[in-house]
Amino acid sequence: MKILIVDDEPLARSELDFLLRNNPLVDSVSEAEGVTEAKQKLMTDQPDLMFLDIRLDDGNGMSFAKFLKKEEKLRPYIVFATAYDQYALDAFDVNATDYILKPFEKDRIDETLKRVDRILKKPEALVNSDMSKNPRLSVTVDERTIIIKKSDILYLEAQNGNALIYTKNLPLITSKQTLINLEKQLDPEQFLRVHRSFLVNLDMILEFQPSFNHTYELTLINGTKITVSRSYVAKTKKVLGIG
Repeated sequence: MKILIVDDEPLARSELDFLLRNNPLVDSVSEAEGVTEAKQKLMTDQPDLMFLDIRLDDGNGMSFAKFLKKEEKLRPYIVFATAYDQYALDAFDVNATDYILKPFEKDRIDETLKRVDRILKKPEALVNSDMSKNPRLSVTVDERTIIIKKSDILYLEAQNGNALIYTKNLPLITSKQTLINLEKQLDPEQFLRVHRSFLVNLDMILEFQPSFNHTYELTLINGTKITVSRSYVAKTKKVLGIG
Protein backbone atom coordinates (compact mmCIF):
# COMPACT_ATOMS: atom_id res chain seq x y z
CA MET A 1 0.00 0.00 0.00
CA LYS A 2 1.00 3.63 -0.53
CA ILE A 3 1.25 5.75 2.60
CA LEU A 4 1.46 9.47 3.33
CA ILE A 5 2.79 10.78 6.66
CA VAL A 6 1.57 14.26 7.66
CA ASP A 7 3.47 15.67 10.64
CA ASP A 8 5.29 18.95 11.27
CA GLU A 9 7.97 17.26 13.41
CA PRO A 10 10.86 15.87 11.30
CA LEU A 11 11.88 13.39 14.02
CA ALA A 12 8.35 11.97 14.28
CA ARG A 13 8.14 11.62 10.50
CA SER A 14 11.51 9.88 10.40
CA GLU A 15 10.58 7.44 13.17
CA LEU A 16 7.27 6.52 11.58
CA ASP A 17 8.84 6.30 8.13
CA PHE A 18 11.35 3.76 9.45
CA LEU A 19 8.65 1.58 11.03
CA LEU A 20 6.52 1.68 7.90
CA ARG A 21 9.27 0.91 5.38
CA ASN A 22 10.22 -2.20 7.32
CA ASN A 23 6.74 -3.65 6.90
CA PRO A 24 6.23 -5.87 3.83
CA LEU A 25 2.71 -4.52 3.29
CA VAL A 26 4.07 -1.06 2.49
CA ASP A 27 5.01 -0.22 -1.11
CA SER A 28 5.92 3.45 -0.72
CA VAL A 29 6.02 6.21 1.90
CA SER A 30 5.84 9.95 1.23
CA GLU A 31 5.86 12.81 3.72
CA ALA A 32 4.23 16.22 4.19
CA GLU A 33 4.95 18.86 6.83
CA GLY A 34 1.42 20.23 6.96
CA VAL A 35 -2.03 20.52 5.41
CA THR A 36 -0.99 22.52 2.35
CA GLU A 37 1.71 20.08 1.31
CA ALA A 38 -0.53 17.13 2.19
CA LYS A 39 -3.20 18.31 -0.26
CA GLN A 40 -0.58 18.39 -3.01
CA LYS A 41 0.70 14.92 -2.10
CA LEU A 42 -2.81 13.51 -2.11
CA MET A 43 -3.21 14.69 -5.68
CA THR A 44 0.17 13.49 -6.95
CA ASP A 45 0.80 10.34 -4.91
CA GLN A 46 -2.79 9.15 -4.32
CA PRO A 47 -1.96 7.26 -1.10
CA ASP A 48 -4.15 4.47 0.24
CA LEU A 49 -3.48 5.43 3.85
CA MET A 50 -2.54 8.65 5.62
CA PHE A 51 -0.96 8.88 9.07
CA LEU A 52 -2.10 12.31 10.26
CA ASP A 53 -0.96 14.37 13.23
CA ILE A 54 -3.54 16.67 14.84
CA ARG A 55 -1.61 19.82 15.68
CA LEU A 56 0.19 21.07 12.59
CA ASP A 57 2.00 24.33 11.91
CA ASP A 58 -0.37 25.37 9.13
CA GLY A 59 -3.62 23.84 10.32
CA ASN A 60 -5.47 21.22 12.32
CA GLY A 61 -5.41 17.56 11.37
CA MET A 62 -8.95 16.95 12.61
CA SER A 63 -10.29 19.83 10.50
CA PHE A 64 -8.35 18.49 7.53
CA ALA A 65 -9.91 15.05 8.04
CA LYS A 66 -13.38 16.62 8.12
CA PHE A 67 -12.58 18.34 4.83
CA LEU A 68 -11.42 15.07 3.28
CA LYS A 69 -14.57 13.31 4.44
CA LYS A 70 -16.41 15.32 1.76
CA GLU A 71 -13.79 14.72 -0.94
CA GLU A 72 -14.45 11.31 -2.47
CA LYS A 73 -11.59 11.54 -5.00
CA LEU A 74 -8.94 12.55 -2.48
CA ARG A 75 -9.94 10.56 0.57
CA PRO A 76 -7.47 7.92 1.80
CA TYR A 77 -7.98 5.84 4.92
CA ILE A 78 -6.90 7.97 7.88
CA VAL A 79 -4.98 6.97 10.99
CA PHE A 80 -4.41 9.74 13.51
CA ALA A 81 -0.86 9.58 14.86
CA THR A 82 -0.56 12.07 17.68
CA ALA A 83 0.70 12.76 21.19
CA TYR A 84 -2.76 13.86 22.35
CA ASP A 85 -5.35 11.36 23.56
CA GLN A 86 -8.18 13.86 24.09
CA TYR A 87 -9.19 13.85 20.41
CA ALA A 88 -9.91 10.12 20.17
CA LEU A 89 -13.67 10.61 20.35
CA ASP A 90 -13.58 13.24 17.61
CA ALA A 91 -11.93 10.67 15.35
CA PHE A 92 -15.26 8.79 15.35
CA ASP A 93 -16.93 11.73 13.61
CA VAL A 94 -14.54 11.63 10.65
CA ASN A 95 -14.57 7.83 10.25
CA ALA A 96 -10.90 7.43 11.12
CA THR A 97 -9.55 3.91 10.73
CA ASP A 98 -7.40 4.13 13.85
CA TYR A 99 -5.96 6.46 16.48
CA ILE A 100 -2.35 5.86 17.56
CA LEU A 101 -0.49 7.66 20.31
CA LYS A 102 3.16 8.70 20.23
CA PRO A 103 5.72 7.35 20.90
CA PHE A 104 5.06 4.79 18.20
CA GLU A 105 5.25 1.06 18.87
CA LYS A 106 6.14 -1.31 16.04
CA ASP A 107 3.51 -3.92 17.00
CA ARG A 108 0.80 -1.27 17.12
CA ILE A 109 1.77 0.08 13.69
CA ASP A 110 1.91 -3.43 12.21
CA GLU A 111 -1.54 -4.22 13.61
CA THR A 112 -3.00 -1.13 11.94
CA LEU A 113 -1.35 -1.93 8.61
CA LYS A 114 -2.79 -5.46 8.67
CA ARG A 115 -6.26 -4.06 9.28
CA VAL A 116 -6.02 -1.56 6.45
CA ASP A 117 -4.60 -4.21 4.13
CA ARG A 118 -7.64 -6.41 4.78
CA ILE A 119 -9.94 -3.50 4.01
CA LEU A 120 -8.12 -2.65 0.79
CA LYS A 121 -8.40 -6.24 -0.39
CA LYS A 122 -12.10 -6.44 0.33
CA PRO A 123 -14.89 -3.83 0.18
CA GLU A 124 -15.25 -2.22 3.61
CA ALA A 125 -18.96 -2.92 3.88
CA LEU A 126 -18.30 -6.65 3.47
CA VAL A 127 -15.39 -6.61 5.92
CA ASN A 128 -17.46 -4.90 8.59
CA SER A 129 -20.44 -7.14 7.92
CA ASP A 130 -18.37 -10.32 8.25
CA MET A 131 -16.76 -9.18 11.49
CA SER A 132 -20.00 -7.94 13.02
CA LYS A 133 -21.74 -11.30 12.52
CA ASN A 134 -18.97 -13.23 14.27
CA PRO A 135 -20.25 -14.26 17.74
CA ARG A 136 -16.85 -13.51 19.27
CA LEU A 137 -14.89 -10.29 19.60
CA SER A 138 -11.08 -10.33 19.33
CA VAL A 139 -9.49 -7.67 21.52
CA THR A 140 -5.81 -6.76 21.66
CA VAL A 141 -4.52 -6.21 25.20
CA ASP A 142 -0.78 -5.54 25.42
CA GLU A 143 0.72 -8.41 23.41
CA ARG A 144 -2.21 -10.76 23.95
CA THR A 145 -5.43 -11.29 22.04
CA ILE A 146 -8.46 -11.89 24.25
CA ILE A 147 -11.53 -13.59 22.78
CA ILE A 148 -14.85 -12.44 24.24
CA LYS A 149 -18.33 -13.76 23.56
CA LYS A 150 -20.25 -10.74 22.31
CA SER A 151 -23.39 -11.92 24.08
CA ASP A 152 -21.53 -11.55 27.41
CA ILE A 153 -20.65 -7.89 26.85
CA LEU A 154 -22.60 -5.37 28.93
CA TYR A 155 -21.19 -2.21 27.35
CA LEU A 156 -18.05 -0.60 25.98
CA GLU A 157 -16.61 2.77 26.96
CA ALA A 158 -14.08 5.08 25.29
CA GLN A 159 -11.62 6.58 27.76
CA ASN A 160 -8.33 8.37 27.08
CA GLY A 161 -7.95 6.79 23.66
CA ASN A 162 -8.56 3.27 24.97
CA ALA A 163 -11.62 1.04 24.93
CA LEU A 164 -12.93 -0.37 28.21
CA ILE A 165 -15.02 -3.52 27.86
CA TYR A 166 -17.41 -4.51 30.64
CA THR A 167 -18.79 -8.06 30.61
CA LYS A 168 -21.07 -10.17 32.80
CA ASN A 169 -18.32 -12.40 34.18
CA LEU A 170 -14.83 -11.26 33.18
CA PRO A 171 -12.74 -8.57 34.91
CA LEU A 172 -12.63 -5.17 33.22
CA ILE A 173 -10.76 -5.39 29.90
CA THR A 174 -8.76 -2.36 28.74
CA SER A 175 -7.56 -2.32 25.14
CA LYS A 176 -5.51 0.20 23.18
CA GLN A 177 -7.89 -0.40 20.29
CA THR A 178 -10.27 2.50 19.87
CA LEU A 179 -14.01 2.25 20.39
CA ILE A 180 -14.38 3.13 16.71
CA ASN A 181 -12.50 0.03 15.62
CA LEU A 182 -14.31 -2.29 18.00
CA GLU A 183 -17.67 -0.89 16.93
CA LYS A 184 -16.95 -2.07 13.38
CA GLN A 185 -16.76 -5.63 14.73
CA LEU A 186 -20.11 -5.42 16.50
CA ASP A 187 -23.55 -6.05 15.04
CA PRO A 188 -25.42 -2.70 14.87
CA GLU A 189 -28.64 -4.61 15.52
CA GLN A 190 -27.22 -5.82 18.83
CA PHE A 191 -25.01 -2.93 20.01
CA LEU A 192 -26.23 0.65 20.14
CA ARG A 193 -24.19 3.83 20.46
CA VAL A 194 -26.01 5.98 23.02
CA HIS A 195 -23.22 8.48 23.63
CA ARG A 196 -19.93 9.35 21.97
CA SER A 197 -18.25 7.37 24.73
CA PHE A 198 -20.62 4.41 25.12
CA LEU A 199 -21.81 1.38 23.16
CA VAL A 200 -24.44 -0.74 24.88
CA ASN A 201 -25.59 -4.32 24.35
CA LEU A 202 -29.35 -4.00 23.78
CA ASP A 203 -30.04 -7.28 25.60
CA MET A 204 -28.49 -5.84 28.76
CA ILE A 205 -30.84 -2.84 29.03
CA LEU A 206 -33.34 -3.02 31.88
CA GLU A 207 -34.71 0.55 32.11
CA PHE A 208 -34.85 3.77 30.10
CA GLN A 209 -35.80 6.91 31.99
CA PRO A 210 -35.53 10.72 31.75
CA SER A 211 -32.57 12.41 33.37
CA PHE A 212 -31.74 16.11 33.53
CA ASN A 213 -30.83 18.66 30.83
CA HIS A 214 -32.86 16.81 28.16
CA THR A 215 -30.82 13.62 28.48
CA TYR A 216 -31.98 10.13 29.38
CA GLU A 217 -30.47 7.33 31.41
CA LEU A 218 -30.21 3.61 30.81
CA THR A 219 -30.07 1.10 33.64
CA LEU A 220 -28.43 -2.19 32.73
CA ILE A 221 -29.19 -5.59 34.25
CA ASN A 222 -26.22 -5.27 36.63
CA GLY A 223 -27.40 -1.88 37.89
CA THR A 224 -24.95 0.24 35.88
CA LYS A 225 -26.43 3.56 34.75
CA ILE A 226 -25.37 5.08 31.42
CA THR A 227 -26.29 8.51 30.11
CA VAL A 228 -27.94 8.76 26.69
CA SER A 229 -26.77 12.08 25.28
CA ARG A 230 -29.28 14.36 23.59
CA SER A 231 -28.04 13.66 20.06
CA TYR A 232 -28.67 9.92 20.52
CA VAL A 233 -32.04 10.06 22.33
CA ALA A 234 -34.25 9.86 19.23
CA LYS A 235 -32.40 6.88 17.76
CA THR A 236 -32.32 5.10 21.13
CA LYS A 237 -36.07 5.51 21.57
CA LYS A 238 -36.68 4.21 18.06
CA VAL A 239 -34.50 1.13 18.55
CA LEU A 240 -36.10 0.37 21.92
CA GLY A 241 -39.60 0.86 20.50
CA ILE A 242 -40.43 3.78 22.77
CA GLY A 243 -42.95 6.27 21.40
